[in-house]
Amino acid sequence: MGDKDKLISDEPVEAGLLSPKNARKQEQTSRGPWYMASGFLLFWLLLFFAVVVPLFYRLPAAMTIEDASKGVFIAERAQGNLYEFDKIGPKVVGSDGNENKTVQFLLKELALIEANVLDEYFDIEIDLQIVSGSYIHWTMVNMYQAVQNIVVKLSPKNSTSDTYLLVNSHFDSKPTSPSAGDAGQMVVTILEVLRVMSSTKQTFEHPIVFLLNGAEENPLQASHGFITQHKWASKCTVLINLDAAGSGGREILFQTGPNHPWLVNYYKTNAKHPFATTMAEEIFQTGILPSDTDFTIFTKYSKLVGLDIAQCINGYTYHTKYDRFDVIPRTSIQNTGENVLSLVRGLSNATELHDPEAYASGHAVFFDVLGLYFISYSQSTGVILNYAVAGATIVLIFVSVWRTASVSNVSTGHIVGLFILILVVQIIGFVLGLGMPVVVAYLFDMYGLSLTYFATPALMIGIYVFPSLLGLSLPSFIYLKLQRSEKISFAHQLQMVLHGHAIVLATLGIGITYYGLRSAYVITWTLIFYVVPLTINLLTTLHDRGFSWTGVVKIVQIVPFLYNSYLFYTFLVILSAMMGRFGRSTNPDLIISALNALGTILAMGFLIPLINVFRRPSMILFALLAVSALSIYTASSTQLGFPYRPKTNVERVPYLQVRRTFYEYDGSVSKEDSGYLFNFQDRRGPAPLKGTKANLTGLVGIEADCAKYMMCGYPLYDHRWVKNRLKGMWLPRETPVETPSVPTFELLNKTVLEDGKTVRFEFRAEVTDHTSVFIQPYEDVAVTNWSFPIDYIGQQTTYHIYFAHGKDNTALSFFIELYKPDGDFDVPVCQVGVSHHFIGDEGDELSQKFAKSFPSYAALVQWPTSYRQFTY
Repeated sequence: MGDKDKLISDEPVEAGLLSPKNARKQEQTSRGPWYMASGFLLFWLLLFFAVVVPLFYRLPAAMTIEDASKGVFIAERAQGNLYEFDKIGPKVVGSDGNENKTVQFLLKELALIEANVLDEYFDIEIDLQIVSGSYIHWTMVNMYQAVQNIVVKLSPKNSTSDTYLLVNSHFDSKPTSPSAGDAGQMVVTILEVLRVMSSTKQTFEHPIVFLLNGAEENPLQASHGFITQHKWASKCTVLINLDAAGSGGREILFQTGPNHPWLVNYYKTNAKHPFATTMAEEIFQTGILPSDTDFTIFTKYSKLVGLDIAQCINGYTYHTKYDRFDVIPRTSIQNTGENVLSLVRGLSNATELHDPEAYASGHAVFFDVLGLYFISYSQSTGVILNYAVAGATIVLIFVSVWRTASVSNVSTGHIVGLFILILVVQIIGFVLGLGMPVVVAYLFDMYGLSLTYFATPALMIGIYVFPSLLGLSLPSFIYLKLQRSEKISFAHQLQMVLHGHAIVLATLGIGITYYGLRSAYVITWTLIFYVVPLTINLLTTLHDRGFSWTGVVKIVQIVPFLYNSYLFYTFLVILSAMMGRFGRSTNPDLIISALNALGTILAMGFLIPLINVFRRPSMILFALLAVSALSIYTASSTQLGFPYRPKTNVERVPYLQVRRTFYEYDGSVSKEDSGYLFNFQDRRGPAPLKGTKANLTGLVGIEADCAKYMMCGYPLYDHRWVKNRLKGMWLPRETPVETPSVPTFELLNKTVLEDGKTVRFEFRAEVTDHTSVFIQPYEDVAVTNWSFPIDYIGQQTTYHIYFAHGKDNTALSFFIELYKPDGDFDVPVCQVGVSHHFIGDEGDELSQKFAKSFPSYAALVQWPTSYRQFTY
C-alpha cells in the first residue's frame, strides 16, 4: 500500500471512505465533548493569571544592612533616604522645599558618602551648579534663572580617561507632590549606587558623573543648564537617564541610543532584571504620550547617547499628593538599584565611551521575555528575519494546501480557491477582532462613559477582550458551520482557517517592516511559533490525521501566548493610568481598546479557532457574548464602572484662582474679573463632579474667548495649558480673588529707532517663581529683535515666554523691537499679557472653602494667579 493510500486509510473522516452523511457523522464523533471547549479557554485564562501576572510583578528580595556584603546595592539604606526625601514634601522649583531643604538634604548625604570614600582608589568632587539660560521648548521660550544642579564626579585614582559616564535624575516635583516616585526613588538609587561604587575595592576605566538636577518638571530646565554650561558636560559621552511615570514596581528601558545598538548589548549583559521593548520606544517617540524626560534635552543639545529608564507601574499616583513613600515597596528599590549599579559598572568600563560615534550603526530590536530573558539584535538583522519568516510562512502554507489537495483527491486549483475563501473569512475575522472592542469604546465615549476601566482594570476583559475573541472566531465558525465539503475533511478546513490567520499576520509583518517599524518583531516571533508546529506536522503524518495536528499547535502556542499577553499587559498597565491625564480632546478608550484587541489577536489568534475542535462551539460564542454584555452593563450602569477612587485612582483637577485685569492703550481698565480656570486632565472633564458638593454652576468653556483675546485672555500656565486651551473652562466668581501680591510690570522706555519704522520697548517685570509673558504683535507689525532666543521669532502668532527662578528672584528685564511699515507708533502695535503664579499658596478664604467642597476622589492642583493684559 502506498503512503498516500495509507494516510487515507488511517484517517476515518476522509470523504473517500464514507458517504457524505456518514463522514459528517464521523467528524462529529471525533470532535471533543462540548464542555471541554470551556476548559480549553479556561486553561489559557488561568495560564495568564498563574504565569504572566506573577512574573510581571516579580521583584527581587530586598537587601538589608545586616545581611548584605560589601559591593552590593542595599535597598534598606536607600529606603531610609527616601523616607527623609518624602518628609520634605513638595519640591517645586523656587520653593523652599526644593531650593533649600532638598539641596541641603542631598548635600548632607553626599558629605557622608565623601567621608567614607576609599581614598586610595577614588577621587570624588561635589559641585553645586546654579545656572540660568533659555531655549525653545515646544511652543514656548523656556527661560530659567538660578536653578540648581548637584553634580558629583567619581574618578578612579590616576584616571587618564577624558570621557565620562553621566547618570542623571531629578529631585524637583510638580505642585502638591512629595515626589517619592517621580523621581525620589531614582534619586536615592543614585545615592546608593554612588555609595557602593565609592566604597568598594574595584576598578573602572571612565569617571562617572552623577547629576541630581533640580528643575526637570519645569520642564527640563536644569538638564539644559548642565549640558550647555557645566564644566564637565563636554566630556560626558554616554548617559543613563532615570525618571518615573509611576511609583514602585519595575523600571522599563524605553529609549536607547539614538542610533547606537551597542548600548542595548550592555543592557542585555548587565541588567539583572531586564524589562524593555522596542515597541515602547517607538510608541514613546511618536509624542502621543503626555510625558517627556531629560533624555530629550541631553540628546538634542549634545552628542550624548544612552539609555532612558523609568518607573512605570502605578501611574495613578504620578504627579499627585499621593506619590508618597508608603506606595513604594523596598523590593522595587532593590530591583532598580541592582539594575542601575550593574549598568554603571558595565558602562564605566566600556571601550565605546572613548568615541561612541565610531560605533553608531543603526537601531536595535530588543525585548525581554517575561523578565526572564533578554533578546536583542540589529534592525538590519530584524528586517531580514521579518521577511524570511513571513516568506517561510507563505511557502509552508502553500505546501500544506498542496498536501491537503493531494490526500483529499481534489485538484490543487480547487483547494486554492477554497483557501482564498477562507482567507477572506479570516480577514473579516481580523477586522472584527480589532473593530468590535473599538466600537464598544466609541459607544461608551458617545454616552459619556469613557475610562470605565480606570479604577477596575478587570473590566477590560469583558468589554474589550471577549468582544475581540467573539469577532475573531465568529466568521470562521459561520464558515465551518455552513461549508460542507464532501472531499475535504473538517479538520483540514479548520487547519486552513489557521493558515488564513497566518497569511494575514505575514502580510502585516511585511507591510510594517517595509514602513520601517521595528515593532514588527512581535508579529515575526508570533509567526515563528506557528511555522514550527506546521513544519513538525508536515514532516510527520500528523498533518493529515484528523485533529492530531492541533496537539502540536497547542503546545507550541504556549510561548507566543505568554509573551504577547505579557507584552500587551505591560502596555495596558502603563497606559491605563496615563489615560487619566491624556486630555479631553482625544477618546483614550480608543487606544486602550485597540491595545486589548491587538493583544488578543496576537495571543489568541491561532487558538480561538480551535474551539471548533469541540462539539457545539456555538455555546462558547454565546458565552463570550453573554459575558461581554454583562460586562458592558456592569461598566455602564454600576459603581464598578465609575473611574475614580480616593487615593488610588484619582480624578486630576488642576485649576487656577485667577484675577484678571485688561488695560487699554490709554492705560484705562476695560475689564476686571475673577474666577477659576480649569484644565481638566481626562476625557470626562467636569461631568464626574456634577452632583457633588463642588458648586460648578456657571462653568463655561473658554473657546469663544480665544477668538476675542490674546491667548483666550487667561493665564495659561505652561505649554500644555496652551495646547489644551480650547478645552479650558472658566467658573466666574463675584468676589475678587485675593492674590498674595501684585508684582509690578513696567514699561521703562519706548524708543523709535533710526530707521523710523522700528520701535524698541524696554520692560521690567517683578517675578514669582513661575511667571509667563505673552506677546502678540498686531497684524501689520513684526518682531525683529528681542532679549529672547532669536530663533523663536516667527514661530508663533502669539509668543509665550515661560520664566522660572530658583534661588534668585531678580526681576525679569527684557526688550522687544517691532517693525511697522508705515512707522506710525502713536497707535497700538502689540499686546503683552503677564501672569504671576503663586504656587504653593492655598489662596484666600473663599478659594480654600471652594477647594474643600470637592469629593475625596478629586486630586486638586491649584493656586492663585494674577493676570494682566496691556496694550502698547
